[in-house]
Parts: sequence; structure tokens; C-alpha cells
Amino acid sequence: MKNFVVKTIANAGALAVAVWLLDKITLTGDNTAEKAGTLIVVALIFGLVNWLVKPVVKLLTLPLFILTLSLITLVVNALMLLLTSWLCGKLDLSFHVEGFWTAVLGGLIISLVSWALHVVLPDED
Repeated sequence: MKNFVVKTIANAGALAVAVWLLDKITLTGDNTAEKAGTLIVVALIFGLVNWLVKPVVKLLTLPLFILTLSLITLVVNALMLLLTSWLCGKLDLSFHVEGFWTAVLGGLIISLVSWALHVVLPDED
């Protein structure tokens, strides 16, 4: 359970950095507490999308992973971020990613920040 909480906090932190750095990734709310709550829910959705959908997409695109020396990972991460944005829109959450290239850059930022946070935060069950 502790590992799940740590991963959710790392995802929320990474998403917050992407929202802060990129103008076309938006998170709106009336106050900081509302934004933080929305960010945690978005992090949970993002984690769920990465847990359920990403392995299937990776398996289906395995030849592209080999052909592009895993550079297709940037595209897969962008698609997972766009799917998260779409799901948030359906759930009336105030998180939106505008455009594919913004999603590619956002996915790269989220991957780097999430990796750095996983190095710093404890990873035990």
C-alpha cells in the first residue's frame, strides 16, 4: 500500500511540474486545495491508464519499439497522457492537454520528473 501511495504522489508531482512548465496543459480550480485534490485524482487516473492500457499498446507496437530503438515510447507516453486528458474531460475534472506535441513534451517531462522522484522517495511495501 505504501508503494501505491508513493507512486501516486510521484505521478501527482510530475503532473504538477508539467502543468507548471507547459501552457497548453491546464489544471484549473478555485483554490489550491481544489487543484491539489484534482491533481491527485488525475494522478490516479494516469496511473490506472498506464497500468491497464500501456502494456497492451506496448505489446501491439513491439515491432516499432525494436525498429525505433524504443523512441516510440515518447509517442506511447503522449497517447497515455491524451487518454488521461480525455477521461478527465468525461469525468468533469479540470485537467486538459491541448494537442499531440504538447502531450509528447508533457510525457517527456512527466517521465523525467517521475523517475527523479522515484529515486528520491522510498520504494518499499
